[in-house]
Amino acid sequence: MPARLYSYWRSSASYRVRIALNVKRVAHEIVPVSLVADGGEHRKDDYRARNPQMLVPFFDDGRVATGQSQAIIEYLDEAHPAPKLLPDDAAARARVRAFAGAICSDIQPLQNLRVLQYLDRELEISEVARMDWVRYWIRAGFEAAEVLAAGDSPFTFGDSPTLADACLVPQMYNARRFELPLDDFPRLVAIDAACNELDAFRRAAPEAQPDAP
Repeated sequence: MPARLYSYWRSSASYRVRIALNVKRVAHEIVPVSLVADGGEHRKDDYRARNPQMLVPFFDDGRVATGQSQAIIEYLDEAHPAPKLLPDDAAARARVRAFAGAICSDIQPLQNLRVLQYLDRELEISEVARMDWVRYWIRAGFEAAEVLAAGDSPFTFGDSPTLADACLVPQMYNARRFELPLDDFPRLVAIDAACNELDAFRRAAPEAQPDAP
């Protein structure tokens, strides 16, 4: 069975895993799971049986079947060692993981679809206020990320992409989607541009996905 990635085109967590799969040249099939059609395909019984969290991405290669983008990427890094997305050196690996966590734990969860739907449907917060909420948390995270990524290497930590870059690029996409000005984050903008010169990143982009509108 070819590896399968259950993915939604605009899910930044799915985007991270698509990047990792492409960087590592792992043959895989994208299985689209709409988060909006018919109330959300991720809430249907068949998908819930596969992933009780009812989230994307979900990865299945016949050996492991798991959700959570960082767990998937770390599995890929161990199962397909080259090129590496996590450094061999323990200290360098910790820096990469810390940067990735600043995005995956402290920014993205506060602006994902289910949070925005809750703010809308349950708390009846206006669209203007919801967008202010999103931009506030992206900006707060980017202020730290700009410092964490300080340097002159083409990628976040060195001359080749790592887990940090796989997490940053989707969040940069979201920042532009939510119209956050990026003038204060020149280092992040430069890293994003360097990544998007690579075919692996371009093929992972939301607009390149089979379920993109």
